Amino acid sequence: MEIRTESIQVMNLCVPCGCRCRYCLLSWDGRAVGTDWERGTRYAELLRDWMAIRRPELRFSYSFGYSMEHPRLRETLRRLRELGSPQAAFLQCDGMKLRDKAESGALAELLAAEGVKSLNFTVYGERAYHDRFAGRAGDFDNLLRLMAAAGAVGLERSCGIPLTRENLNQLPTLTERLLERNPGLRLFLFVPHEEGRGAALAPIRIREPDLAALPEETGGLLNRRLYRTEGEWLREGFVPETRRALLLSLRADNMDRYEAMEPQALIRALEDLDEAYYAAFPTPEELAARYGDPSGQRLYRQRDLFYHYRRLYARDFGLRVCDVTDERQSGSRRY
Repeated sequence: MEIRTESIQVMNLCVPCGCRCRYCLLSWDGRAVGTDWERGTRYAELLRDWMAIRRPELRFSYSFGYSMEHPRLRETLRRLRELGSPQAAFLQCDGMKLRDKAESGALAELLAAEGVKSLNFTVYGERAYHDRFAGRAGDFDNLLRLMAAAGAVGLERSCGIPLTRENLNQLPTLTERLLERNPGLRLFLFVPHEEGRGAALAPIRIREPDLAALPEETGGLLNRRLYRTEGEWLREGFVPETRRALLLSLRADNMDRYEAMEPQALIRALEDLDEAYYAAFPTPEELAARYGDPSGQRLYRQRDLFYHYRRLYARDFGLRVCDVTDERQSGSRRY
């Protein structure tokens, strides 16, 4: 099956995160792996300009992490706008520094003035649970202060709550509180993946009977078309993955090499990484036949179930292959 490349997503993990969450796609360990900010944006601009002429069918985006707490945030947002980055208008606000009410208001005003349209937050549970999960005392209240400040200046706000067997009983009260305190907040539940430190949450993955025990207005915040039980996926069939986004992670240890490469050769190298990774595993259907549980009640997104099966296969067969889904390094996403 032919896989079509549709975009190149450039990432620079150059900014520290204030949290140390149990659930972290990027497995933040206190050490930023990205390259110098100016060097990274210069390279991204050159790549964007080349793509506009030579590969105009590919979408381009540029973003940074581990958190959005860039020391020169106003300048950074302006640079993101120059690059045409979606991150110039949408910020993920987890892991930013602790601010009081006045400081949160000042930040919200800066973001609104610089053209930011919406902010996203992640809340893991009630105050004490959230702070333990995020690895930082005061994080829960910090998020609430920024949510309120953002609402006061008219920014759109969304908030995701990872749904597990561990925080299940907190959700009815938590969701009610968040919506009462933040009119207009778009609130949703999601099921954590197993990437990064997410693998540690596998024992508390939510099951269909757990979800059914929630009040309808709370359980209804989970998109059941996107998240299905393992049994449902096996009975209903998978949606073929025919497209991919290439992920280019700019790091201190790869910039010399990237800058010396022709962009077309770089794109081909990323596509080769993608193809080598997926060729090392059986097809999703073959993996499902080997590992799938037709009566499985645990909920997954399709991509996450595939990743779960590939982890099992790699364990059983001692497979060592560059994980192109690890966003700390260059790779790809199929969809």
